[in-house]
Amino acid sequence: MGLSELFGRATSNQSDFPFKLSDAQWRERLTPEQYQVLRGHGTERAGSCALNYEKRAGTFSCAGCGQKLFKSGKKFESGTGWPSFDQPLEGAVETSEDHSFGMRRVEAHCANCGGHLGHVFPDGPPPTGLRYCINGVAMDFEPAGEAETRS
Repeated sequence: MGLSELFGRATSNQSDFPFKLSDAQWRERLTPEQYQVLRGHGTERAGSCALNYEKRAGTFSCAGCGQKLFKSGKKFESGTGWPSFDQPLEGAVETSEDHSFGMRRVEAHCANCGGHLGHVFPDGPPPTGLRYCINGVAMDFEPAGEAETRS
C-alpha cells in the first residue's frame, strides 16, 4: 500500500479501539516518556532509544497494550535515529492524517489501543517503498524463542 492510499484511509477515533484505559490508568501503566509519546503524540529524541540499535530476531510490540506490531526482519537502518520498518504485521498498525506543525503527514498508531507510534514516509526500501518511523519508547522487544523458553 502506497502513501497516497494511507492518506485516503479514514481517521480512527480514539474510542474505536478495542483496548481502552482511563487517563489515570494509562499514567499508572506507562513511564512518563511512554505516556508523552503513546498518549500525547510526542516524539522521543533521535538516537535515544536502544531499540533503534536492536539487531536480534524477534517481535516489536506496543508498550501500551502488548499488541505485536513489527517483525525484526522488516526493520532496516534508515539513518534517522528512530527504529524504521518497511511493513507492520497485518492489522497491527492503523494510520490517520496528522496536520500538526503545519505539515501533512501520516500518523501510525497501534490498532489495538490507539497509541501514537510515529509516522509513515514514502522513502522506504522495496517492495513497499514505505518507512514506518517509530518511537522506540512506544515499543517493547521480545527476542525470537524467548516465549518458548518461559514456563
